[in-house]
Amino acid sequence: MALREGSWEDELQGQFSLLSATSFEVKEESEDTHGSSNTGILDLSDEVFILILRRLDPTSLLRVGSTCRTLFRVCSCNSLWTRHFQTSFGVQFSTATCSISAKSAFRLIFMWRTLFRNLYCNRSLQEKLFAEIPFPPHKYWVQWLVLEETVPLPSVRLPCTDIESLWGIEKEVLEGKVQEEDEGRMLKFEWKELYALALEHHGSIAKVFQHVLNQQSNDHCELEAMFSQYSQCRFQWLFTYWLFRQPAPFDRQLRAIYLQWQKHSKRKVVSWGGTLCDIRYLASLHHITTDYWRGKLAQGDETVGIQTVENYFSMCKSLVAWILGRDWGRLKRKKVYEDTLEGVYLLLRREMQETLVVHERFWQVAKVQMTRVCTLEETAVNYVNWKMIETLPYYKLYMVSGNMVYLDHVQGFLHRKRLVHDWFFMKENTWVRQLLPGDLYPLLEFDTKISQDSLHGDSMPAQLSRVLWLYLHSGRTLYLEAVKGLVLQCAQASLGHFCSLSPGASVQPHVS
Repeated sequence: MALREGSWEDELQGQFSLLSATSFEVKEESEDTHGSSNTGILDLSDEVFILILRRLDPTSLLRVGSTCRTLFRVCSCNSLWTRHFQTSFGVQFSTATCSISAKSAFRLIFMWRTLFRNLYCNRSLQEKLFAEIPFPPHKYWVQWLVLEETVPLPSVRLPCTDIESLWGIEKEVLEGKVQEEDEGRMLKFEWKELYALALEHHGSIAKVFQHVLNQQSNDHCELEAMFSQYSQCRFQWLFTYWLFRQPAPFDRQLRAIYLQWQKHSKRKVVSWGGTLCDIRYLASLHHITTDYWRGKLAQGDETVGIQTVENYFSMCKSLVAWILGRDWGRLKRKKVYEDTLEGVYLLLRREMQETLVVHERFWQVAKVQMTRVCTLEETAVNYVNWKMIETLPYYKLYMVSGNMVYLDHVQGFLHRKRLVHDWFFMKENTWVRQLLPGDLYPLLEFDTKISQDSLHGDSMPAQLSRVLWLYLHSGRTLYLEAVKGLVLQCAQASLGHFCSLSPGASVQPHVS
């Protein structure tokens, strides 16, 4: 029986009469205690509150109801949950003919539907439904299977009494299908055929739902425990299924693309798809799979998130084919691939966290990133320079924006690096190179990277790294002079130490 017009307001107004009295008492107590009143959600008019609650999705409604006992009572109204029941499952819910509340019914069917929809990757539920074949599953799970038109199980064999109680189908309908066997009167049905008989007997899918819910016991601990387990492990289960359950040709292709030019431990990937495989390690090889493993894609929707992962690796396949078609060496191919994927992730990270990203979108961004990577390679001139500038902030900024200003900064950095190198290796500074401590010498070579971690501390290498870092990134001449002065000071200190050990020695350095 459908809810009559205005029943939302009828039921909710009844709850709000109690809510208003409760909020008034709470408000009075608060005023007596603090001497002032604060306006909150309980102070809204009933009409406004009803409009707010009617527009909340099930998750938000549960969150509001968890704030206090009064709101819990209001947010549990059948009038709210019957609407969500029909919207989510396409079935009307009648509180008059069902033995449980609309909220409880929604919760139970939501848990079951979520588990059943992901049966292919849920081994725990598979064991419940498949373990006893050729015998039927446990009666509790058969009760839920009544709601599903397509069930991936062999034909069901049940006694007449079970079929009558589970599906509500009268014995007369089952005549002609009884098989006399040693164990008694047994019926054999295809699941879809049995579902059609139940639908025909009850007259509508809504009545089938109500029959199943009325037959259920009050003990749903097993369903709740399994749903809790799935909620905690769903990303890992879906990712594992997607990565290892592909048809043989696609499985080999996916493995090749997944590991293509990615730094990985051969020891850890040798057990690919096996029981000893470290699936968490495999997920860590790509930024996007790492985010999916942590539930950060598509607002935590596991199904949409795994589609994004599929589209990403479809893009990777196209990218590998494009790169292998170029007349490049292995090092350049690997660098272009790595930097392009890095750029794609930087550009689409926020978008992937919110919604599904399709293959075309991935490939569109990848082509732009490849162009920028090739431009950076041309700017670097050679592979050594290219590897050296990859840690620069300008490098990533250019990858994300394509702004030529950042490319100019990269060129300026390389030019200043060359100036420092040329000064250090001048013929007049041979004595400096001979006397400079071993931990300072590499800092002045052209192909040395200066990490930000090395900039901290009071040691001489840290001091030289800081001054050198300031010059390379700013281009100000005073920092270059400071670099030269610090280097000469260190060399002269080493010279003084050498002279103190050899009093007869006399060295007259020429300072440039």
